[in-house]
Amino acid sequence: MAVTEQFLELAANGLVYSSIIILGSIGLSLIYSIAGFANFAHGDTMTVGAYATLIAFGAVGGAGFSILGLPLGFFVALVIGIVVTAAVALVTERLVYKPLDIGSIGLLITSIGVAFIYRALIQVQFSSDSRRFDIDRLRPIEPLVEYGIRITKHDIAIVISAVTLVVGLHVLLQHTDLGRKMRATADNPDLARASGIRIRRVELWTWVLGAGLAGAGGAFLGLFNLLAPRMGFSELLVIFAAVILGGIGSVYGAMLGGLLIGMIVSMTPLLSTVGIPIGGEYAAALAFIVMVLVLLVRPEGIAGEPVGGG
Repeated sequence: MAVTEQFLELAANGLVYSSIIILGSIGLSLIYSIAGFANFAHGDTMTVGAYATLIAFGAVGGAGFSILGLPLGFFVALVIGIVVTAAVALVTERLVYKPLDIGSIGLLITSIGVAFIYRALIQVQFSSDSRRFDIDRLRPIEPLVEYGIRITKHDIAIVISAVTLVVGLHVLLQHTDLGRKMRATADNPDLARASGIRIRRVELWTWVLGAGLAGAGGAFLGLFNLLAPRMGFSELLVIFAAVILGGIGSVYGAMLGGLLIGMIVSMTPLLSTVGIPIGGEYAAALAFIVMVLVLLVRPEGIAGEPVGGG
């Protein structure tokens, strides 16, 4: 394969992968900005969303009308998966995180335990074997294959769905009362509370939105690759890198960071074509190196505020 064709193919797949990472990154950044701690269970929350969608799709079925090669039942199952993931996150927050008064570090450590519980429960129910959605695989789109781009209609559906969710979140944050309250709470919780904003209600909505986006990202990740109990955990460090690169706590920074990190991970195999012996297995490490280099120049991240409030 020529270098140009390989570049186009990797770039196209990178766009699909980045769309998934962006959804996970936004959810993690939202929860951090309001709840105030790095949720290490976020990757496994994506896994919950993937398997919830899998179960719902099995119940709904895939017959009938299809959109970009995906049966309408998949999108119905996706909505159910998002709702289930949000519900699981709310129950976890109410029963585990909320009763604890141990600070952000303690909550971070607790979230690691929550991640193990999520993963164990999924493994008990579904075993450690990989699964896939009962959806026919599609051949790459023929006109694009001529240019070395091997993507399917399913990949396009993932990108369009992710863009739709991101645009919907933007509208919510910028043009609704809830969005204004969320931004005010993220900027200054004490002032927001003094202004009469019900902080607890904002926190709950943040968990719903953050976990819901993670659940959607998990479902798309399962469609893009395969479903496995460790699928979300395997992407967690990449998502953290994206959030930190974009500016931790910045939703729009998470979008940009997710795009950049996702593309870096996907494009890593190109390095071998220019004499740099770095294989795809080192993609995550390369993404972290790029993140560190950017933070050396801009410690607050691309779109974040200086660490420590400045």
